[in-house]
Amino acid sequence: MSLQHWSYVAMLGFCLVGTLPLVVLFRLDVLRQPLRLAAAVALAATPFVLWDLWATHAGHWRFDPDQTLPGRLGGLPLEEVAFFVVIPLAGVLTYEAVQAVGRRSRRPRPGAR
Repeated sequence: MSLQHWSYVAMLGFCLVGTLPLVVLFRLDVLRQPLRLAAAVALAATPFVLWDLWATHAGHWRFDPDQTLPGRLGGLPLEEVAFFVVIPLAGVLTYEAVQAVGRRSRRPRPGAR
């Protein structure tokens, strides 16, 4: 297996490395609410996984085996399924961080009138 097989996984890792620190930097509570987070990810992922399954089985697109790992789930590369978990997670974390910044900027400052 070549490094090229790991490119999709590397991209997903890059997305996580870019967004997971937001939890600490902005003291986000999102990971302390796993059921709520799982529901958000599942609601985002489910229709896209179903679409992907249909489109690949119908022959509308395919995944290059030279650029994906050999493992498959319903014909989809495992990293494609992971994409539909990682990207909604990154989206939720980014949204929560933006909300935290907004709350901080609306907070009255000591001594301000």
